This record gives sequence, structure tokens and C-alpha cells, in this order.
Amino acid sequence: MARYGMLIDLTMCAQCSACTVACETLYRLPPGESGVHLRSFETGRFPAVRRVTLPVQCMQCQDPPCVKVCPTGATYQDPETGTVQMDYQRCVGCRYCMTACPYGARQFDEAQGTVAKCIFCTGRVKQGLQPACVETCIGHARIFGDLDDPGSEVSRAIAERHALPLRPDLGTRPSVYYVF
Repeated sequence: MARYGMLIDLTMCAQCSACTVACETLYRLPPGESGVHLRSFETGRFPAVRRVTLPVQCMQCQDPPCVKVCPTGATYQDPETGTVQMDYQRCVGCRYCMTACPYGARQFDEAQGTVAKCIFCTGRVKQGLQPACVETCIGHARIFGDLDDPGSEVSRAIAERHALPLRPDLGTRPSVYYVF
């Protein structure tokens, strides 16, 4: 059994938005409703200020608060992969999961009346493919794989590059790591 995770190396990110476009295209989402959200902010002190774009998506938490608040079981954790998945047939659009997610990684799909999120392209991964955002990343900033396998590319890269999850203090144990 694998426990899937991802590394996003911001030092290699071209900020081209290919990840968001790939997600929108694969899932036929309207523009701007991707499972990957690009958030920009400034860092540093004048005059050494720079603008950073941070791709944020479902962190695939090992202790996901969104699963705990879902009243219908539409949001659940796959026992085989540890990923947080969606059963859109069961989602009633109550948005409790959006409120519970500390990363703001979910969005409400007005057309469907349900909440959408990144599912690590489960269908593609089951076919032996990489998630669409990983496959289309022109800077090779994204690495996907099994976090429980210390020899996997993603595990080695996280260790070698000293990658960190966002807000580990929240105790959700995210499976997405960043190199800043």
C-alpha cells in the first residue's frame, strides 16, 4: 500500500500556470476553477523584495479536518492510498469542508452545486500515469510518488532538498511538501 504525496520545488517553478491549465483541461473545469490555486505574495524587505507565487492545492492531509466535518461521507480518505477523495454523488454542497480546510484548497462549483478539490488525479495514477499537474510542469518542479517508500524519487527529493509542508503546526500532517 502506498501513501501518495507530492513535492513542489518553488525554486524550479516557472510560474507558467501549466499546472492549473492541465487540471482545468483534464476535469473540464471552467477557467479559474482548477484544483490548483496560485497565490502570490511579496517577501523580503525593501529594496530586496520579490514576488512569489505559491501553488496551493489539497494538501492530502493524513489527519484531514475536511473528512471529519462532512455530514454525508462525500469526502473520505482512501485506505489504500491515504489520499482524500470526493464522491460527488454524495456531496450536498454544504461547504463545511471548505470551512474546515485550513489551506483554503477547496472551492464551490456553482454549476454542480458541489465542492471541488484536487484528488491527485486518482484515475490517472491507477493507470500508472502521473497527475496532470506533474506531467505538464515545464520546470519539473513537481514530483509525485509514494511517501512511505524511502527510495522513491519524491521521498529522496524531500529529504535532499529539506522540503517542508505548509503550516505543520496545524497538526493535519499534509502530504504536499514545498522547497522555498
